[in-house]
Amino acid sequence: MAVFNPLEAIHVATVLEDCVDQLTILGRIMPVSFHERPNAVQVVDEELAQLISSQKLLEGNFENAIRSQQQLSREFPVELKNDPRVAPIGSVHHAGSALRHGTQAFAQALKQNPLAADNLEKVQADRAFLEAVLHGTFLELTSKGTFQTLTRAVQRERDKKQQLEQTIKREEDSRKMVKQLQRQLVEVKKEREAEVQKRNEMIAHLKDQLQETKAKTTMEGKYIKNVADVSVAQTQKQCAMEEEKIQKEIEALKTRIDEENRVNAEIESYLRTHIQKHQDLLQYWIDKHEYEVDLKQKELDLLKAAKAKDFERLQELKRLYTEYEQVVIEDRVEKEKKRRKEQQEADEQRSAVLLQAWWRGVMVRRCLGPYKKKKKKGKGKGKKGDKKKK
Repeated sequence: MAVFNPLEAIHVATVLEDCVDQLTILGRIMPVSFHERPNAVQVVDEELAQLISSQKLLEGNFENAIRSQQQLSREFPVELKNDPRVAPIGSVHHAGSALRHGTQAFAQALKQNPLAADNLEKVQADRAFLEAVLHGTFLELTSKGTFQTLTRAVQRERDKKQQLEQTIKREEDSRKMVKQLQRQLVEVKKEREAEVQKRNEMIAHLKDQLQETKAKTTMEGKYIKNVADVSVAQTQKQCAMEEEKIQKEIEALKTRIDEENRVNAEIESYLRTHIQKHQDLLQYWIDKHEYEVDLKQKELDLLKAAKAKDFERLQELKRLYTEYEQVVIEDRVEKEKKRRKEQQEADEQRSAVLLQAWWRGVMVRRCLGPYKKKKKKGKGKGKKGDKKKK
């Protein structure tokens, strides 16, 4: 929140106080509306008469310009119409422009009602609102040094304006939607009328087709009746021929049935003579089957017993195999442990040898331990004497 220092607050408050005084004086000296005048109707009639006379004058000028242009176009050929000596330059255009502006002004004047006090009341309301806001801001500046009253008033007016614009926009959208729906309604109505017209034409066409179809059906009925009579006669003749043919086939079938009965009796006699032979042979095969089944059953029992013995032998071998396998696995594990141990001892031996060799090398290179160089006594004393001389 912005706060003025005392000096700035005094300056701004002085300006606001001056504005409030001027708005108060303006509210006292503003004139009253036409509604309170006794001759208000006469004033309005005079203004309307003046507007109508000026509008008629502009319409007369426009008609004269149009008449002059038409007369010039009839009197002069096409190639001389653009000559500045023949056609007045822009007379019709100027007359039309003046008429258009006059019509707009006339329409705007008719929309406003001078007898109502709306115009001056709106100005008076705006002035009172501005006076109240500035007076509140002046009081806040003199007391607190802030201007939140002015900020809130401006924000409220902005919100009102935004709401009004949204309302106007919604109304415009609604009007556009109504116009669009009206256009769609007109188009649908035209389509329905065209469809009704088309259906009426189709009904008339179908009526004509119905008359033609009735006449054609009558002729076709007579023709079909004649064709049916001929077809019945032809069918009766064909049935008689077919009946005679079928009678002959019946006689042939009777002869064939007699022959089949005779053949059947001979076959039956032959089968009766051979049935006993086949029954004896069947009994022989039944006995043989029972004997062979018993024999095979005994062989099966023997095989089952052998299978049981073999199964027991197999189980024993599996047990022995498991034991031998366990022994072999344990032997392999022992051998692997022994080999790893020997490998580890060999690696440790080799590492110890390498380590000892490295250490001997270090001792030799650095002259440590038994490999330390022995110092000669005479040479050592001479060196010490030399050092002292130096």
